[in-house]
Amino acid sequence: MTEFVQVGSAAGILVLPAALAGERQMSEPQARDFVCTARSGAEIARLTDDGELVDTLAAARRMRARADAIEAHALSRLATLRREPTGAVDPETGLPQWRESRYLPDEVALELRVTRRQAETRVERAKALVRRFPRLLAAMEDGELEGYGAGRVCGVAAGLSDEQAHEVDAELAAKRENGTLDVIDPVALRRTARRLVLKADPEGATVRARAARTGRKVELIPGEDAMATLAMDLPAEVASSAYARLDRMARSARRGGDERTLDQLRADIAGSLLLGQDPGGAHPNANAVVYVHVPVTTALTMTDTGAELAGYGEIPGPIAREIMTNPRSVWRAVLTDPGTGAVTDLGRSRRRPTQLIRDLVNARDRECSVPGCHRPAPACDFDHLDAWAARRGPTSAGNGGPKCDHDHDKKDHPDWRVEFDTQTGVATIITPAGRTYTKARRSVVDPPRKASDEGTRERARERIIHPPDDDPPF
Repeated sequence: MTEFVQVGSAAGILVLPAALAGERQMSEPQARDFVCTARSGAEIARLTDDGELVDTLAAARRMRARADAIEAHALSRLATLRREPTGAVDPETGLPQWRESRYLPDEVALELRVTRRQAETRVERAKALVRRFPRLLAAMEDGELEGYGAGRVCGVAAGLSDEQAHEVDAELAAKRENGTLDVIDPVALRRTARRLVLKADPEGATVRARAARTGRKVELIPGEDAMATLAMDLPAEVASSAYARLDRMARSARRGGDERTLDQLRADIAGSLLLGQDPGGAHPNANAVVYVHVPVTTALTMTDTGAELAGYGEIPGPIAREIMTNPRSVWRAVLTDPGTGAVTDLGRSRRRPTQLIRDLVNARDRECSVPGCHRPAPACDFDHLDAWAARRGPTSAGNGGPKCDHDHDKKDHPDWRVEFDTQTGVATIITPAGRTYTKARRSVVDPPRKASDEGTRERARERIIHPPDDDPPF
């Protein structure tokens, strides 16, 4: 009797004889998950059995884990294909040495719709899973573990050799099989992995700790509602001491009658200390160079929209006016095209023309012109779109655009194409795979509606609501 099995394909689930199924044969749990997640939102909204809803959540989680595994395989393979020659030769084999393209995360970020930093993390996780943690990757393929939990294990074991990582991978698999490790809790999974890492390489813990300290850094992470996070990666004892000092100062202020919460006080005191201001003051004031674009109507309280903080985005009008009225703030006029809202010129000051051009470009573009990058323009290079060195392109606003160091270098890579039209404000980037991505410049102010346009729209509405009595000409 012929046995029939379910098979996954681009068309969905097919039923074929087992002899023809090959590697695409689906397990029974995979088939159930496929059916479960194929429900529409309307179908799920009609479910009344909470057990069915929880089953749907579990199916979505398992399919997400399998999707993470597919992504890991694809990223690892793409990293292999994107290798570049280093120009050096291996002294033992005499063969050319290769390295991974430094722009691989850029390509991945554009396609996965994530930041470059997130793309870097995913690429490193993928390479580690494929090369060093095949059993962990198999658990993802089975729907047991998502990429987040697997990534935490890869991070803990980053300092191990490949051989040591394989040992940790085998022990984690053994613990999963005998029931002593539950992958439901990612924190417990990471703790177990950390113990196994110490067991595999007890002498390397100090070396790894010292290596990790070389990666200390500060990051500015834009948030919502005109807020941002200033994150510092520091040695644990330094971070703990810094927090303890902030906490002591905050509690002392509370005992002195300050009505702010401890969280607010710790944040305000940290800001004041970093800005070199009195931590006992009411609130820290920005005294470094930041760029805020404020339409005159917002400055005059006629509207509360259109204000923008460079590198962050739109902020409420009242917040922008508070920044403007800071005694240290410097105002400068920005002239815009009344029809398009595009920046055309700046109010003159006694600065060198080259600085005026740079200021105009910064005000006009506000951030790196390459799709996917949002580094504030004042922190970018001035890029000659028509190369100055090769073709003596003029140093002008019409031939200039902001590019961060990373993207400025990428422009000259033979496998990438980066273009920027200063007139339309549209930037185009073409990746080594031939994918095209664009980024349009946002106008500083919204162009006003023309009265003639409004009249045309009104007449069109009249024709729709009150059609003419005459019969159509046919």
